[in-house]
Amino acid sequence: MPSRRKFLRQTALAAGSGLLAAAWDAKQAIAQVAQSTSPQDHIVLSTWDFGLKANRKAMEILMSGGRLLDAVEEGVKVVEADPQSTSVGLNGYPDRDGYVTLDACIMDEEGNAGSVTYLQYIEHPVSVARLIMEKTPHVMLSGRGALRFALDHGFKMKKGLSPQAREAWEAWKKKTGYVPRPVSGDHDTIGLIARSADGKLAGACTTSGLAFKMHGRVGDSPIIGAGLYVDPLVGAATATGVGEYVIRICGSHTIVELMRQGVPPQQACLEALKRIVVRHKKLDNVQVGFLALHRTGAYGAYALRPGFQYALSVGASHELHAAPFMFDE
Repeated sequence: MPSRRKFLRQTALAAGSGLLAAAWDAKQAIAQVAQSTSPQDHIVLSTWDFGLKANRKAMEILMSGGRLLDAVEEGVKVVEADPQSTSVGLNGYPDRDGYVTLDACIMDEEGNAGSVTYLQYIEHPVSVARLIMEKTPHVMLSGRGALRFALDHGFKMKKGLSPQAREAWEAWKKKTGYVPRPVSGDHDTIGLIARSADGKLAGACTTSGLAFKMHGRVGDSPIIGAGLYVDPLVGAATATGVGEYVIRICGSHTIVELMRQGVPPQQACLEALKRIVVRHKKLDNVQVGFLALHRTGAYGAYALRPGFQYALSVGASHELHAAPFMFDE
C-alpha cells in the first residue's frame, strides 16, 4: 500500500492533468456493478464485527417475509442493546463531561428519512428516528425536544453510563487532561444497509458518538448524506470512523452519486476517501471506512487504514471481511 505522502504527490500530478477522478467507461462500469450477487438474493451489509449479529437479525426478518425497513431497524437495535458495546447505545462511552448522548438515522425504501441527535436516556435511538420519519413533518429532532418526543410516544428512560464506561471515562480524564481527540477504536458506529430480493433498499445508522467528545458534539451518523444515504433508484452507502471527516465531504451521498454515474461500489468508496485525503494535511491515527451497496446487489468497502471489518450476509450466509485500505501508516 502507498504512503499518504506518495499518494498526495501522485494525486496532485493527476489533478494537474484533469485525472483526479477515475475515468470510467460506462458500459464497463455497469458490467462490473452487476457481477457480485444474484438479483434474487436478500443482501445485508454492515460495519464492524458486531455487524454479524445485526445482520443475522435483519436477515431473519427478511427471510420470514418481513418488511425491509423493519429488518434494518431491528438489526441495529441488537447492537444498541448490547451491554458490551462501547460505541453504540446507552452502554457506550460518554462525552468528556460524563453524559452518554446518542445519534441515529434511518431511511426507508422510498427514500424517506428520520434522524435524532444528542438524545439521552433512550435505549433505541434508531426507533425514535423512525417515528420522526413516520409521525412528523420533520427529518431531525435533537436534544430535549427529541427526548420529549420519545417519551410522548411511549419510550422509557434508562440510565446511561455503565460501570465499564465510567471506569474508562475516569481513566481518560487522568490520562489526557480533559482534551477531546479521536482515539482509535472509540468511534465504531453500526451502519447497516440492505437490499431485499425484490430490489428495494433501506438503511440505518446509530452510535453513541466519539468517545469523550465535547459536550454537544454530533458526528456524521445522524446526518442524512454523511453517515447514511439511500437512493431507491441507485443504491445505499454508510460510513464509520471519525465523523467530522465524513461530514465535510457528504461521504455517503458522494458515494451514491458516484454509483449513479456508473462507478462500481468499491471504487466509489475509494473515490470518497480520496476527497478526504486531499483536503486534510494531517490524518494521523484517523480512520474512516465506507460501505456501498448498489441496487443490483453489487457491494464494496474501503477504509483509510487497516483494521476496518464489515459483515456481509447473502441469504443464509454470514461472513466477516477485512476491507481494503489506502495507507499502511
